[in-house]
Amino acid sequence: MCGIVGVLGKHEAAPILVEALKRLEYRGYDSAGIATVNNGVLERRRAVGKLVNLGDLLVHEPLAGKSGIGHTRWATHGEPNIGNAHPHRSGPVAVVHNGIIENFRELRVELATYGITPVTDTDTETVAMLAQHFMSEGLGAREAAVKTLGKLQGAFALAFLFDGEDDLIVAARKGSPLAIGYGDGEMFVGSDAIALSPMTDRISYLEEGDYAFVTRAGAEIFNAAGEPANREVRTIQISATRIDKAGHKHFMAKEIAEQPTVIAEALGHYLSKSGEIRLPDPQIDFANVDRITMVACGTAYLACVTAKYWFEQIARLPVEVDVASEFRYREPPIPARSVALFVSQSGETADTLAALRYCEGKADKIMSVVNVPESSIARESDLAMPIYAGVEIGVASTKAFTCQLIVLFLLALKAAKDRGAITEEERQDHLAQLRRLPALMAEALDQSDSIRETARKLANARDVLFLGRGPLYPLAHEGALKLKEISYIHAEAYASGELKHGPIALIDENMPVVVLAPRDALFDKTVSNMQEVMARKGKVILVSDREGLNEANQGVWDTIEMPDVSDAVAPILYAIPAQLLAYHTAVAKGTDVDQPRNLAKSVTVE
Repeated sequence: MCGIVGVLGKHEAAPILVEALKRLEYRGYDSAGIATVNNGVLERRRAVGKLVNLGDLLVHEPLAGKSGIGHTRWATHGEPNIGNAHPHRSGPVAVVHNGIIENFRELRVELATYGITPVTDTDTETVAMLAQHFMSEGLGAREAAVKTLGKLQGAFALAFLFDGEDDLIVAARKGSPLAIGYGDGEMFVGSDAIALSPMTDRISYLEEGDYAFVTRAGAEIFNAAGEPANREVRTIQISATRIDKAGHKHFMAKEIAEQPTVIAEALGHYLSKSGEIRLPDPQIDFANVDRITMVACGTAYLACVTAKYWFEQIARLPVEVDVASEFRYREPPIPARSVALFVSQSGETADTLAALRYCEGKADKIMSVVNVPESSIARESDLAMPIYAGVEIGVASTKAFTCQLIVLFLLALKAAKDRGAITEEERQDHLAQLRRLPALMAEALDQSDSIRETARKLANARDVLFLGRGPLYPLAHEGALKLKEISYIHAEAYASGELKHGPIALIDENMPVVVLAPRDALFDKTVSNMQEVMARKGKVILVSDREGLNEANQGVWDTIEMPDVSDAVAPILYAIPAQLLAYHTAVAKGTDVDQPRNLAKSVTVE
């Protein structure tokens, strides 16, 4: 979602702000801007589109000053235009904001009685207007900001900059993440450590309801009750925040290619040489668990649906999977002896975090699977399990998805052992298959060139269907999601057996159908469904292993060959062709692979 940067430095702030905003481009945005204070005078520059447009503007209309704030905006209230771009200013106050101010309309009505009216369509401008009002009543900058915060309802990360204040940024967090960076006579504010890593490796994260007065001397942090709060200053690994493409054309291509490495890294963290699965403390005994409720959004949700097969088939443990944006509004009962498990790449997904908070005090244990150990979801869990995928920049998740699957599979094996649902021989066989995955993924990546040729044909389609059975059914959904996200081709997924219950009406000679069908226990049934497609002139792209292709490739439009793999871990391996098919199709269509239109990497608003 939107990116925030603040600088109280020793050097000109504008170039530092723009460079930091570039590191937040991965979040998705449609406009950008900065504001600085120079000799007490507050000024700002804003532009629509990519950051290069803001850079061009600053060449012709430079901004001086060593104090400033910057923002990349993903539009919620009001269309993407210069007027709606951040920072927003009202009198002596400039504000950047990530989140949604839910009561901005009521506040506007109140402010109108004081003669303060908006000039934009945004909710954020109301924050600046409110602070201006309190300053006009005689309050200082700090007091006005705190009083403004007390009037706001909704979710926000905020940074205030004030006319006449060269050494002050007021930062606040409620629902959306915000970090403070500590330098040598300099201080920084940012949406995450990635933005701040070129400037400092010492970071503290604001907790829910915190606000801070940031000066070059340090940060005074207060909790939601207005009491002084000490927040741990952590030293981050700068190498963990590298965001270069490493020679690849796109971040997505790099992240797809990294999967054998990061999968091996995740396995190394959780598996001992003897095959014991090592979880972080506090340990959990699944023998005392009767049900797992898994909650997530988007690709992480599909990782949960895949894991449901593993927990139920291998561990014999019932699992319920919910879309986070619907979960808490259903007000589902949480039975005794249950675990609530939340999956999120960023660990800041607003709907998932809200669902976690709904489960607090109801579930026996709150667990999370995240890529950012310092995230809100991780901090608010009883047990947080990092996936060790490294920084993922591409909006369409790839390596985080497969690392989530690895961690969830290991959890299912741990549950199976705890519950006595699996023999030691069976468990060791599963672990052996997991250890083979990095090498098998490398083999799958070798098919990239042939998949590129398939994608060139797929790029001309208006609609595409994906089919799968068993654990490959949620993977079919993931393939369709990836194709939609980055190529803008309409794609849907169905369980193969459901095809004749309605969707088969869509099949004609113009409909490509991607069939994910390893030679597993359900292969023959999937092939029967595939034959029904071909009988109606549908163009089948069959993704299978050599045995499966030899048996069922007659009459298909195209094939993609995968290495042989066990039934259980096939969804993890088959994520590779699904990702590559989407990637090469998007490249063939010329779309923005890493930052597809209308999407954001981390969705921190409902």
